Amino acid sequence: MSAVDQFAAAFVTLIVVVEPFGLAPISLAATRARARESRAGIAARASLIAFLILVGAALIGERLLAALGISMAAFRIAGGLLLFSIASEMVLGLRIARDTRAAKEALDENIHDPAAFPLAIPLMAGPGAIAATLLLAGRAQGDFFSLALLIAAIGLVALICFGVCLAATRIEKTLGASGALVVAKLLGVLLAALAVQYVIDGARALLTG
Repeated sequence: MSAVDQFAAAFVTLIVVVEPFGLAPISLAATRARARESRAGIAARASLIAFLILVGAALIGERLLAALGISMAAFRIAGGLLLFSIASEMVLGLRIARDTRAAKEALDENIHDPAAFPLAIPLMAGPGAIAATLLLAGRAQGDFFSLALLIAAIGLVALICFGVCLAATRIEKTLGASGALVVAKLLGVLLAALAVQYVIDGARALLTG
């Protein structure tokens, strides 16, 4: 795989799992009562927290799995099943509703700064994004350059999330609820295919190993 192909594969996988444009209505719900400058600060902190979490998963995730006695092949199957579950929620239109509820719960609990919860976790760096990052890092097999490409892809996705949160009002007006749902369904189908491929790769590795 060339460097461009590796970066593109990591970027597409993460952008599909994180689904940045689905953040727009949730970001508005979580920061509606804040001034514009405050919303920008919250978006920046949320994106940075998500970036650090995913980079941490990329760098130490495989070692943690090894310490727990979990093979990468087994994790590929488990991670693929988890991503398929998320994909089914996206296709059925359940993910946006669930994430919106999380944002409303954060407001109801009077959380002072929603950057960490619910924006960074679980919206930007949730279980699906962490699982996808671990799977992508496993493909790198410890190669420094491949890991650097993965971290660059994580950084670009985090930057897009930041931009979406800043432009949330305009994006919500442009897409609307129905537009966001259509995008989520299309990305859900793509994520389902990626998830099945991870399961196949894991099963093949177990059978041949």
